[in-house]
Amino acid sequence: MQKTQGIVRNAIKKHWDQLGRSDLLLNVTHDLSVCKNLDEALEKLVAFLISRIGAERGTIFLNDSDTGELYSRVAQGHMRREIRLLNNSGIAGWVFTHTKPILIKDAYKDPRFNRSIDERTGFTTHSILCAPLRTVSGVILGVSELLNKREGEFTEEDLEVMEAVTKQASIVLERHLVVEQINASRKQELEFLSVVTQLSAEVKLGPLLQKIISTITKMLDAERSTLFINDEKTNELYTEIADGLGTRIRFPNHLGISGTVFTTGQPIMIPHAYADLRFNPSFDKQTGFFTRSILCMPVMNKMGKTIGVTQVLNKRGGVFTKEDEARLAAFTSQIAIAIENAKLFDDIQNMKNYNESILESMSNGVITANEDEKIVTCNAAGLRILKIQLQDVLGKPLKGFFTDKNSWLYEKIDQVSQSGKSDVMMDADLECQGESRSVNITILPLINVQQKKIGTMIMLEDISKEKRMKSTMSRYMDADLAEKLMKGGEEILGGTGSVATVLFSDIRSFTTLTEELGPQGTVSLLNEYFTIMVDCIQKEGGMLDKFIGDAIMAVFGTPFPHEDDVDRSVRAAVAMMQDLNRFNAVRQEQGKKPINIGIGLNTDMIVSGNIGSPRRMDYTVIGDGVNLASRLESACKQYGARILISEFTFKALKATYRTREVDKVIVKGKTKPVGIYEVMDYYTDLTFPNLIEVLEHFKNGVDYYKKGKWDMGIKSFSQALQLNPNDTVSTMYIERCEQLKTHPPEGEWDGVWVLKSK
Repeated sequence: MQKTQGIVRNAIKKHWDQLGRSDLLLNVTHDLSVCKNLDEALEKLVAFLISRIGAERGTIFLNDSDTGELYSRVAQGHMRREIRLLNNSGIAGWVFTHTKPILIKDAYKDPRFNRSIDERTGFTTHSILCAPLRTVSGVILGVSELLNKREGEFTEEDLEVMEAVTKQASIVLERHLVVEQINASRKQELEFLSVVTQLSAEVKLGPLLQKIISTITKMLDAERSTLFINDEKTNELYTEIADGLGTRIRFPNHLGISGTVFTTGQPIMIPHAYADLRFNPSFDKQTGFFTRSILCMPVMNKMGKTIGVTQVLNKRGGVFTKEDEARLAAFTSQIAIAIENAKLFDDIQNMKNYNESILESMSNGVITANEDEKIVTCNAAGLRILKIQLQDVLGKPLKGFFTDKNSWLYEKIDQVSQSGKSDVMMDADLECQGESRSVNITILPLINVQQKKIGTMIMLEDISKEKRMKSTMSRYMDADLAEKLMKGGEEILGGTGSVATVLFSDIRSFTTLTEELGPQGTVSLLNEYFTIMVDCIQKEGGMLDKFIGDAIMAVFGTPFPHEDDVDRSVRAAVAMMQDLNRFNAVRQEQGKKPINIGIGLNTDMIVSGNIGSPRRMDYTVIGDGVNLASRLESACKQYGARILISEFTFKALKATYRTREVDKVIVKGKTKPVGIYEVMDYYTDLTFPNLIEVLEHFKNGVDYYKKGKWDMGIKSFSQALQLNPNDTVSTMYIERCEQLKTHPPEGEWDGVWVLKSK
């Protein structure tokens, strides 16, 4: 009898539980159905589960199939932020991949639990209830997770309730997801059409590229993006500006990931940049930016020709997806025509600017007149030679401009106009505002492509004494510097004292080279070599002081200083090495021996001026700083270095260069130690492998060397040699440490070495 009554009571309880659960699920369906969007539905579902089961915190993780991540849209508690994690990691990832619910009473004892979220939020997880968010058809939308039951512990009954509620809720959630995706796609399409319309109206390449990369960055929710255009003349990819970088970039169109995309015409999507061997981290090292993910897409015109490459970096909140790739492909195909039109406009504008720049930069005066013989242009050199202002010449008839003592010139112009043949007059006298100038004059008829006369051009070459003197001085220094020296006169040439940087360079084993080449070959080689080296010096505003056999002496900072003369000298030295490497490459292709040089730089007080006898004088510099620069150039042989600078030059640098302190020495003829640094910016990965790592080990080795820890120093230098066996300085230090270890220095060791030779 009692047994029968118990069965009846259990049946009644089960019936009422089923009725209660049905009401519960109906309430869930009703509450979520009236929600306006997915966020509101998720928030209500989380609040419902927390309240019904009595948890401290809850989260619904939805699956992002494109990125392979679980992400939360709502999180309860004082922290309200999106959380993303791989859909196969942590408790939530385990539940998602295994599609099984789980009840964990002690989270920190479970190896699947990821503590990082607790560490970021400050929340402590004790127990976990987690179930897959499964639709009626069996599709897994994500997982639901509850943390820390307020009273007691989570039970199997709690887990059943959670599964039932989320399964019921998935019907509504799936509908909201579809609606959200449709709305997002529609919004993207409208924005896409609007942007393409706006970009098509832009004809200037610079603003167009800026608008395009800004649009791409925003459209794909990335951190940075760049649009590279192919320069067919140089076979380089270039961009005016990269979003977030603020600098112009130009490189060969076959290098790196962008080069691969350009040459193959195929897009590349890289979720983890540093795990891909094609990625070059050098830009990250230069800029401090950290590249995580990359999407790179070719830009093709309507003929199927690749005209550029779009590169997008670091998708916010995840990695780039196939949808991102499709959107970028659609976008680039639409804006290709706008890019080509803007590029054509830019090329025309550049050609115009180029021609005008050539005209203005010419040292010869150029005057052009139209078919009506009215002057339409006169460049800066022409105004300077004629000693007039632009408004005094434009629009004037040639006959009315060249009058009085210059009327003979108009007669020559008229003869050329009548005959259609050019004429040249050498060393003619031209009256220029009361001053007679010696000029070479060339008169040319201007003919269009239909062979029709459209005007006349007059070219004036000033060959006055000032012109000849400046031309001579420009062989030794920058033309602007020569002009300033001429204007400064005896005050500058008489002698001045100033701080300057002296550069010495010398060819290694030159005697052996001359024996092989013979006299004519030696002169030819030196002329080629000096032309390259002097161009590097003068481009940075340096003054060539003299040639000493095969050696070069140059000065930066006198007679007219710049704020960055020290940096100019180092940049010139680096450029000398880089151009020499290119010169040597050509020589080796021709079966000739390469040239090896050393360069020394020192910054100090020097005296400059005309020095010599009354019959023979040179404008040069003297001083103790000159001698130290020469010593450093010689020391390059001992250290196996190419560019050595003194500590005085190093401390005066404003920019950052790749350098290392190679020694602290007392050079011959000196009593005080001088720090010596090697400049290494000209090296490539091929000429100096593992440069950054070698420098780190080398620095550690020098620190141990200075402290007298010979064994530790040998270990660090040996590690550097393992990365680059050709690092002469590391080999030298190992030998020093071995020597000092066997014959310890007397007295207190200060790390200073005495050079025995110059």
